[in-house]
Amino acid sequence: MPLTRIVTLEGRSSEAKARIKEVVSQTIVDKLQVPENDRFFIIEEHNRENFNFDPNCLDIERSDGFLIVQIILNVGRSSEVKKEFYAALAEQLHQQCDIRTEDIFINLIEVTKDNWSYGNGIAPFIV
Repeated sequence: MPLTRIVTLEGRSSEAKARIKEVVSQTIVDKLQVPENDRFFIIEEHNRENFNFDPNCLDIERSDGFLIVQIILNVGRSSEVKKEFYAALAEQLHQQCDIRTEDIFINLIEVTKDNWSYGNGIAPFIV
């Protein structure tokens, strides 16, 4: 059950944010083999003062359309699976949401299963 955080400059429409969320969610299901009902999302919008990014780090030209997709998930996927996920997510966001691939920053944070409590203070994976 990943926790997904999407961060963008303020100004995207509600429809655009909903579409981004759906594309990210479906790509997580398709490429990271996560069940479809495991949807925990945070979408944050910040003004320019509170959302800073390098416009050309690693020689990638970024625009104000830049967004960060950060996903916290259980450890265990291969580097090849991750590479396929990054490429697929960038391509799907470009095709379906008209976001430049240069503006898509993806970060996976892997944790062990004992780092989750989904409610009621219960840690279901600690035995």
